[in-house]
Amino acid sequence: MRVLVRSAMAALMATGFAAAAHAEPGGCLKYGAVGAVGGHLAHHHAVLGAAGGCAVGMYKRHEYRKHHKHDLQSPTNG
Repeated sequence: MRVLVRSAMAALMATGFAAAAHAEPGGCLKYGAVGAVGGHLAHHHAVLGAAGGCAVGMYKRHEYRKHHKHDLQSPTNG
């Protein structure tokens, strides 16, 4: 019975923290890792793929932050 109550409490806490998390696109690490795997599969160009993935990830994060900052600064006259 205790295990059931503890697991239910843990599940509720996890969903509460997940809802409060700020979702942002992955940066250099996430896109770089995917690029490295893709580059490795494309005839062993893992370093080139990681560099390209890192560049794309940083670009995506910059664009997201720019748009998010613009949305927060614009007044809503509804």
